[in-house]
Amino acid sequence: MENTRTAPAGTIFRRDFTLVVIGQIISLFGNAILRFALPLYLLRATGSSALFGMVTAVSFLPMIVLSLLGGVLADRVNKRNIMVALDFSTAALIAVFYLVLGKLPIVPLFTVMLMLLYGISGTYQPAVQASIPALVEGGGLMSANAVINAVNSLAGLLGPVLGGVLYGLWGIGPILMVSILCFFASAVMEIFIRIPHQPRAGGKGVFACVRQDLSESLRFVRREKPVFLKVIGIVAAFNLLLSSMMVVGIPVVVVKLLGRSDGELGLAQGALALGGLAGGLLTGLLGARLSMARAHRLLLFCALSVAGMGAVLGLGVSAFSGYLAVTLLSFFAMAVSTVFSVEMITAVQAGTPPQLVGKVMACLMTLAMCAQPVGQALYGVLFERFETAAWAILLAAALAAALLALCSKRVFRQL
Repeated sequence: MENTRTAPAGTIFRRDFTLVVIGQIISLFGNAILRFALPLYLLRATGSSALFGMVTAVSFLPMIVLSLLGGVLADRVNKRNIMVALDFSTAALIAVFYLVLGKLPIVPLFTVMLMLLYGISGTYQPAVQASIPALVEGGGLMSANAVINAVNSLAGLLGPVLGGVLYGLWGIGPILMVSILCFFASAVMEIFIRIPHQPRAGGKGVFACVRQDLSESLRFVRREKPVFLKVIGIVAAFNLLLSSMMVVGIPVVVVKLLGRSDGELGLAQGALALGGLAGGLLTGLLGARLSMARAHRLLLFCALSVAGMGAVLGLGVSAFSGYLAVTLLSFFAMAVSTVFSVEMITAVQAGTPPQLVGKVMACLMTLAMCAQPVGQALYGVLFERFETAAWAILLAAALAAALLALCSKRVFRQL
């Protein structure tokens, strides 16, 4: 068994948690720059919003499936070893992609590559989430989750901004090389992390273990925490209505409707990540003053932000003014949604036994993500057919999300 020290309440930046944070910064930066460049390359090459939405949706499916596997692995396998193995594998995968780029048809090649990347991410993230309670005691759990979210947002900020500059100047090649270096460096750093791990008795096949562990986590949720399922249902519906729209809609609106450059798209997507960073920092500062009983207001603010985008675009303002409004409102929407996400994750972690955290988080996150590919494919078709009326799509999505937020008030009070 490895070192089982944990940080005292209020002191989260001990050695091992700090290494997790640094490894996340490097790995997530490589991930962010790659997730910016590959869909943009595809959108520029094909010019089809529907194809863009469909490929994005299909690519997201492995993340949903493998998040479940990642949750089981996080509770049964050394979490450090999971991180190290997946980061080394990702570096190797990108290197192969770099070598075959231009020699194979781009649509199937990019679809397979994005599916693999999302699948690896789905397996990787439960290990990170499950390691936090093992390294930080309950008193610092909210702050630790806020730090991890802030790191995610910081990487998401720098990745698209730098990716937009590199892509505009030299194309996709340098982006692939930077990503390879990031994942390799992250894997090397993670080798030195010590995460408490108690090996569990084996004797069963892999699929039997998966079935048993998932049944155990679902049984716990149904019997002990049924409110978790209600909350995740709301989050899934919100992902269908708004999250999917922003994943597909922001690139389509900025690139096709407003005609902005690759660098400007990078800044717009960087604003999303900057909003996430601001939301993570705000959550860490507010801490225990936040309450899930008022979480519906956060979802309502997200819906109002998207409504603002639609209203500005519908007024027929200049391309630059529309771009500026979309960028600023994206920042605000992401900041608010990050506060909500940290609150929800912390509530689930705090209400789940340590031996079930990874599996329960994986199950709930998987259920929350199930609707997103459907939404991405749907919005791709909508933006393809009604490109000149994109403002109406945004307003309709915002109205539906606002009604959902108002109806969710009672459920969040239970949590």
